[in-house]
Amino acid sequence: MAVAGHVQIQSPMRAIRVDKVVLNIGVGKSGEPHEKAKRILKELTEQTPSSRQARDSIRDFGIHKGEPIGAIVTLRGGEAIEVLKRLLVAKENKLNARSFDDTGNFSFGIKEHIEIPGVRYNPDIGIYGLDVSVVLSRPGRRVALRKRAREKIGTFHRISRDDAMIFAKENLGIEVVE
Repeated sequence: MAVAGHVQIQSPMRAIRVDKVVLNIGVGKSGEPHEKAKRILKELTEQTPSSRQARDSIRDFGIHKGEPIGAIVTLRGGEAIEVLKRLLVAKENKLNARSFDDTGNFSFGIKEHIEIPGVRYNPDIGIYGLDVSVVLSRPGRRVALRKRAREKIGTFHRISRDDAMIFAKENLGIEVVE
């Protein structure tokens, strides 16, 4: 942080932003429950959800490898922040400190999708829970992800757990509970 006179100047490269929000519903079986989960995500986000297949066959649960058992949607930009704020209202804008990891991400679950404001109970669909994962980043993160001329991000530029908590409190209005 540079100091010019008595005013502190924050570098724009240090600004934290919401990179993406991922919504996931794992139903554990294909067929009608899987289609209902996809309909819920479509109603919440107005995007077409993607199916996730089972990695292994589990005979006791009747799951076969390659069978669709979950639905997922990834949101970016302004739409991601809008949906995230609606989802946080369902959690009363409170998150446990354990929800934050050491790399600047946080996740939480919603037990019943009907807790989300604007979502009504539909007896044809039923009630499903969903997982929400939020990835935070700073400008320059692409350097570590790109294919050509890939470089490591310095430790000073990485987002720490404390940085993520401060961002969540100030920008998203989240109360972090210990």
